[in-house]
Amino acid sequence: MSPEFRPAEWVRLENPERLRDQACLEDRARLWDQARMERILGALEEHGVHALFVADRQAALAQVLELIPRGASVAHGTSTTLREIGLVDYLSRPDSGYRYLNHEWTLENDAARRQRLRATLSAGSDYYLGSVQAIVETGQVVGVDATGSRQASYVYGPPHVIWVAGVNKIVPTLEDAMQRVREVALPLEDQRMKRTGANGSSIGKIVIYEHERPGRITLILVGESLGF
Repeated sequence: MSPEFRPAEWVRLENPERLRDQACLEDRARLWDQARMERILGALEEHGVHALFVADRQAALAQVLELIPRGASVAHGTSTTLREIGLVDYLSRPDSGYRYLNHEWTLENDAARRQRLRATLSAGSDYYLGSVQAIVETGQVVGVDATGSRQASYVYGPPHVIWVAGVNKIVPTLEDAMQRVREVALPLEDQRMKRTGANGSSIGKIVIYEHERPGRITLILVGESLGF
């Protein structure tokens, strides 16, 4: 399966001041060329991840909705990226056309039962969505959790998994991916959680997606900075 690339949607990241990843500013400031992105998409395909590129968050939302048939059951983990593209708001609408499983488990008041219900519904969803913390140019993907709730459904269970990630998460090597996890993603997520009144975040599980069963996982790469 060849990578899908849409030249009309190509964007050049020429304004590094807008990017969130200050630790990677020098890398993000260089222009992204079509040949380089095609190599990255091809590497992901070789590792079993179907890879698509879209220009911006509006196109990302449209692409996600195109991939998920109406009537499907949908669940997702906590994701700044999914909020930024507008997917969480869309799924929350009564007329979304989807069975939104997150809404179902949040109605449970008992914390222990809510946790079990979340695990059951997530594993049984038709489509499970989220993001990842690093995408290596050689085709590996790195996902990180404190508890492992998202990685569990990424690794096994739902027949379809969709990741959405900004190009700010692309790194040259696996070593760079681990550095990004600890020096960029974790501090930003820790700050986000503390703003909500929580104690903060930590790294509990790191999963390296080396090779996937083709057809299960789709990664939508977005030509702007999104998430942590």
